[in-house]
Amino acid sequence: MKNNILPSVALTIICAIAAFLLVFAYELTKERIAEQKIIRFNQSVEALFGETQCTLLNDNFGESAISAIAVTPDGKTAVQVVADGYSKGGINVLVGIDENGSVCGIEFVSLGETPGLGTKIRDNEDFRTQFYGIYAPVEEADAISGATFSSAGLKSAVNTALEIYNENKEAILNGK
Repeated sequence: MKNNILPSVALTIICAIAAFLLVFAYELTKERIAEQKIIRFNQSVEALFGETQCTLLNDNFGESAISAIAVTPDGKTAVQVVADGYSKGGINVLVGIDENGSVCGIEFVSLGETPGLGTKIRDNEDFRTQFYGIYAPVEEADAISGATFSSAGLKSAVNTALEIYNENKEAILNGK
């Protein structure tokens, strides 16, 4: 009987220690991780609009794909969207919307798509620029050969950003 209980007790103790160490490591690093996310977000906003101040809104307007929304004093909006490409949640972009309500830029915060295939949506500037100047979600968009899932994911991200912006324009621009 003792031989049957001893391995279970040892495994329980090992699991408890491992869980404690994971919680400790998380608590130790969570603030630094949050700071790094903010820095990466601000760098992406600067890449979209140049050096500017922005107000970060505390609302995703009920859309789980939206991670953040920032508004500049001159009425430009950056909407951070996480979309599925070939990999789930693999496309994390900022969609820049100018003061007139049209897409003016797309900046990648992170891209977890297949290198050499899905990453073409970031590397091919002509693909991204097809979305510039649009005011409303699009039904059709050219896709990149070999990266059709990633292309559809970026189109979905842009459409999500435009839908949320158009439905909540006044609240976004007023910083609410």
